[in-house]
Amino acid sequence: MSLITLDPRKAEPFPIAAAELLQDTQLRRNVAHATDVIQRKRAALVAEKADWQALRSAGAATRREALLHLDSYLEQFEKQITAAGGHVHWASDGDEARRIVIGLLRDAQAKDVIKIKSMTTAEIDLNPALEADGVHVFETDLAELILQLGADQPSHIIAPALHKNRHQVRELFAREMHLPDLTDDPPALTDAARRYLREKFLKVDAAICGANFLVAETGSICIVESEGNGRMCLTLPDTLISIAGIEKVIPRFSDLEVLLQTLPRAATGERMNPYNSVWTGVTPGDGPQNLHVVLLDNGRSELLAEDMTRQTLQCIRCAACLNACPVYRQTGGHAYGSVYSGPIGAILTPQLHRMEYAQSLPYASSLCGACYEVCPVKINIPEVLVYLRSRIVEKNKGKLGSIFNQERIGMKMMARIFLSHDRFENAQRVARVLEKPFVGRDGWVHKLPGLAGQWTAGRDLQALPAQTFREWWRSRNGREERPR
Repeated sequence: MSLITLDPRKAEPFPIAAAELLQDTQLRRNVAHATDVIQRKRAALVAEKADWQALRSAGAATRREALLHLDSYLEQFEKQITAAGGHVHWASDGDEARRIVIGLLRDAQAKDVIKIKSMTTAEIDLNPALEADGVHVFETDLAELILQLGADQPSHIIAPALHKNRHQVRELFAREMHLPDLTDDPPALTDAARRYLREKFLKVDAAICGANFLVAETGSICIVESEGNGRMCLTLPDTLISIAGIEKVIPRFSDLEVLLQTLPRAATGERMNPYNSVWTGVTPGDGPQNLHVVLLDNGRSELLAEDMTRQTLQCIRCAACLNACPVYRQTGGHAYGSVYSGPIGAILTPQLHRMEYAQSLPYASSLCGACYEVCPVKINIPEVLVYLRSRIVEKNKGKLGSIFNQERIGMKMMARIFLSHDRFENAQRVARVLEKPFVGRDGWVHKLPGLAGQWTAGRDLQALPAQTFREWWRSRNGREERPR
């Protein structure tokens, strides 16, 4: 297995990465089992809600409203949280966000930091930057801890270690925590992680988190989680830094009523998250006394320009689309070459990189529509995928070496052939001659050269028949006229 990278600028195209990962049968079993469990739990709890579709519509309306007026809601959030004692920092990209965080930790003289699971910090490669500056980072989410100890990469949005089973986790913990007698019983593994982290919770004075929602009306930050590690990070350290994408803002506190019903059901198949933390600013003598929020753009503003791309930012990171996607279930998340995997990653990642990188991701879909059916905020992912495919083809027009341009030329040639009956029959005769070297003894074509080889790499083609229907018809009737 080649080294896994989740940097879209360096990652292999999806078809190449997926072909390699498809050979890992253990990974495929782990992913299939985990997603099946989550899907069953989700389906049962969604069925309990007679108003589920109404909740989806309400959540979608809330997210659309926030994005349509994002500038004013962000300014309102900044005003409210600043009045409550917090500090807001604006970061145009990952470089600026990293500089801000490093500066804040230096000011706090923090050499150790505890972290809550955050996709946004992974997006900007924050951990390596902090380690390079001499700051020791301790992930406190169980799955993130597993990845950190194993020098691994996340493969799922809410269950980043989903590709690992408990036997593999036991081996990792036994080696890294020096616990040779540890069993693979889940409670034993959880207890080992708790003991490993307990000292960090009590001694480390700085914490970093993301945000599930930012409430403009009150200047509040909301984080939902299932393990309690987040609550420890949010209450014990003296300095707390929250890094959130600008799209995380919602207009009103009352909007949480809908979103905190749909998010847990869609994400983990729970009626509600065990820990829902909402805090506003600083309270003297209680909790963090230095609260900072870093609002990250990193390409998001450009998605606001049109309706088609704007809906990408409605995402509340539930990962329901990953669990339902037949492509993700076969390959896992690493094949996407991004911290955002699955259907949402296939539309988000290329756009965050201005369509310069990850151009293969919009094609990593069968367009079956399962992702749209399970999305709790009604993002029409298949629609966006098709739109992005058209943009990629247009962007690569004229680039002779581009596979997208080759496909475009090929489709134009086929269109010209299909427009003329004579050209079509001539093409059939030529194809019979050209295919002969590639037809096996069983009458099937198993391997073709060039661009066509990408088709036969995953499927076989039956050889063209010795006689077409039209040729048979003419020979049967003894005349040259064509059937109507």
